[in-house]
Amino acid sequence: MDKEKILKQFGKNVKIERIKKDLTQEQLAEIMGVSQNYIANIERGKANMSLIKIYELASFLKTDICSLVMIN
Repeated sequence: MDKEKILKQFGKNVKIERIKKDLTQEQLAEIMGVSQNYIANIERGKANMSLIKIYELASFLKTDICSLVMIN
């Protein structure tokens, strides 16, 4: 699987988890201390998060990292 597909799948997983928690991109961005644009780029597969940010994201969403990085 290439980088673009991995980032798109990760972004899709993030969006699913965010919506499950009934959060907007703006709310998640505020919780994480990042911009809404950054969250939007993650969800579109246009940005690559660091491992530490992925860990923080999973913590904020109260989910495990595996659900975010799972590739179908």
